[in-house]
Amino acid sequence: MTPKSGVLLLGSCIAAIAGVGSVFELSSGTPELGSLPTSIILTVSIPLTIVFFWLAVQDTRANMK
Repeated sequence: MTPKSGVLLLGSCIAAIAGVGSVFELSSGTPELGSLPTSIILTVSIPLTIVFFWLAVQDTRANMK
């Protein structure tokens, strides 16, 4: 693993945690940040999780050759 892929995996983990936290906040009925900001965090964090993970895998594969 390269430092770049490690940072990308870290970003993926943080985005995933933010997404899960947003789901729990929204399901509680009264999100601390409000419904709109929490929904925005959720909609941004899901694609970011996927993109960061995919980029980390691509970087690792490129450096294995």
